[in-house]
Amino acid sequence: MDLSFTKEDLEFQKEVRDWIAEAYTPELRAKMAMSKNGYLDKDGQVEWQKRLYEKGWVAPNWPEKYGGPGLSPSERYILNMELSAAGTPTVSPMGISMVAPVLMEFGSDEQKEKYLPPILRSDVWWCQGYSEPGAGSDLASLQMSAVRDGDDYVLNGSKIWTTHAQWADMIFCLVRTSKEGKPQEGISFIVFPMTLPGITVSALPTLDGPLEGQQEINQVFFENVRVPVAEALVGEENKGWTYAKYLLQFERGNAYAPGLRNMLRKARKIASLEQSEGEALIRDRDFSRKLANMEIKIDSLDATEQRIFSALSAGQAVGPESSMLKCEGSDTQQAITELILEATGAYAAPFVQDSFAVARDGANADLPMPQYAVPVAPSYFNYRKTSIYAGSNEIQRNIMAKMVLGL
Repeated sequence: MDLSFTKEDLEFQKEVRDWIAEAYTPELRAKMAMSKNGYLDKDGQVEWQKRLYEKGWVAPNWPEKYGGPGLSPSERYILNMELSAAGTPTVSPMGISMVAPVLMEFGSDEQKEKYLPPILRSDVWWCQGYSEPGAGSDLASLQMSAVRDGDDYVLNGSKIWTTHAQWADMIFCLVRTSKEGKPQEGISFIVFPMTLPGITVSALPTLDGPLEGQQEINQVFFENVRVPVAEALVGEENKGWTYAKYLLQFERGNAYAPGLRNMLRKARKIASLEQSEGEALIRDRDFSRKLANMEIKIDSLDATEQRIFSALSAGQAVGPESSMLKCEGSDTQQAITELILEATGAYAAPFVQDSFAVARDGANADLPMPQYAVPVAPSYFNYRKTSIYAGSNEIQRNIMAKMVLGL
């Protein structure tokens, strides 16, 4: 295992840092500081992703033949590390990191030609139709039906927790095309426009509040929606479960440590500004101990991630390690938001309807708390979901118990 960066890697790291310093404008930074979930509103999100596209870095994991930059595993790690450390917006994964790899592996030539270029350019926004009201962690029990009628599927049912469905031009969806055999054997993977007649998007209110421009999850209803089988079906009918599992390896197993360090810096900054018994909270021995323990936790996660990415550089595949990273990374994200909430104290209580407007106006005059406190409670509540999405942590632990411990 070699965890050291080469001279070329360090030169690439400097290139990334220099580019971020120029491309990540003060306006985007101010807006991102008010984000509850690592995303901007759609206009800001697309602006940032197009800047990455122009540089060639929006899809670092894509093969060169589809427009990827041809980065080495260490360069991909460095790019992700530097973007996370700088606190840049998270690239929406639905198109670039999730449906695109499935299309590359299982899609037809026509589907690749039609969908991959606009995904890369962020010209088309995607959402994911997996979970249903009765099928979350037990995804194989999904019931949304796709019944053949001539050359079309007729879709009926609903999908839930659909992130940014209100922005989406396209959706990739798991649907039931057969009730024969095991539940997993009757699922198909299809893609189609969100503008078709019979599709209704209904916003789901969440504990983090209906912040302007930051509405995140929805329920999507499908009533007699007709989609052409030849255009919509990816791969083979009733093989969608295989494709879904393939996709999930791209949804899990990201590098968490750089982003966690950025979150920890925020906790330290707020603790240095807030008071406890007449002095800065960061000088409080109990709170300082919590910060130190968190730093140790992040260091150990960072070492594990580097070990895994070193193995990737050597051509080894990531297996159950992606489940381990997902569990530890999401648990640590939640723990840091708890620390930030504790540091902010009563200032986290008032609710600001439009936090992006705070960034735009750049003034505290009408706020009942410091500007840095605006997104603290929304972020805390929003991050409760990280241990559930992409397969709940309980499911991930079952995977590790089976594949690592042989239980």
